Amino acid sequence: MVSSASISQSQEKFQENYYYLKNQLLKGLLPGLLLGLIGYLMPYRYWRTLALPVLILTVLGLIMVFIPGLSLTHGGAKRWVALGPITLQPSEFLKLSFIIYLSAWLASKGKAIKDFSQSLVPFLIMVGLVAFLILMEPDIGTLGVIGFSSIIIYFLAGARFSHLGLIGLGSVVMFYLLTKFYSHAANRLQVFLHPELDPRGIGYQINQAILALGSGGIFGLGLGQGLQKFKYLPEPASDSIAAVIGEELGFIGLMMVLLLFLIFTFRGLKIAQAAPDEFGKLLAGGITGWIITQALINIAAICGLIPLTGITLPFISLGGTSLAITLAGMGILLNISKYSKI
Repeated sequence: MVSSASISQSQEKFQENYYYLKNQLLKGLLPGLLLGLIGYLMPYRYWRTLALPVLILTVLGLIMVFIPGLSLTHGGAKRWVALGPITLQPSEFLKLSFIIYLSAWLASKGKAIKDFSQSLVPFLIMVGLVAFLILMEPDIGTLGVIGFSSIIIYFLAGARFSHLGLIGLGSVVMFYLLTKFYSHAANRLQVFLHPELDPRGIGYQINQAILALGSGGIFGLGLGQGLQKFKYLPEPASDSIAAVIGEELGFIGLMMVLLLFLIFTFRGLKIAQAAPDEFGKLLAGGITGWIITQALINIAAICGLIPLTGITLPFISLGGTSLAITLAGMGILLNISKYSKI
């Protein structure tokens, strides 16, 4: 799908058909397989000791996107850091490192997980600090993924339902404030509610995505036969690749992708349930929650079910850092499964 979706952009910018495909293989798949192998071979319990140093490193990386000369801007967002020939997206590292740290921290709480001051308050402070840095980029999609993943881990740790209710209420209030005082979020909400208002401006991407899905029908136009990727659909190989799948492979193709994510979710939660200790359970549940949350947000946004976000479809979208970190998470998940009680 990356090969098909990126062929037009690759030809236009680099005069070759498969530049982005080769880039994804060299800068995404290869380092991802290496990181995944390390995660698979390294006993997952070691991550409990490394949780805080790894989180600190990724937060420093997140701060680097605001340093002139290091940061790269695309589409008005500062999400990338250029280190010579290598371009990294620190927020992708943060997804995994924050899951590791939160799992280690909550696993150490024991019965204190139900205490308001010892559990909920520090939890909200940590998530709030991370949210602040992500909003500065801005990257609302990543904020949603990390927020939902954190709540899943907190729930699996045994949090009180009243505390989860407070988090839900606070999330609604935060979303309201974002749409009132944050133009980026307000524009996304306006497009979601009224995509017809500015079809050539802020509503362009979602309208082209819906057009791609509609033209694909049940069976699709055929692999490589889609038209929207030819300078019509923005970011066809990354954020909008689900629309290309829908256009070329049809409703059936997109449903097969969802089915694969559903199977992945079932297997990931089974690994979490059978993990030998609390840290393994929370870590496996957090990684599973991260992947399925990101997949659902991406596909739902492209289908017009929620406001449009700028996040990738796990395993599929163009994005070297995203693929590499996702495969690193899979290595850790598979390592947990080696110690499972199944």
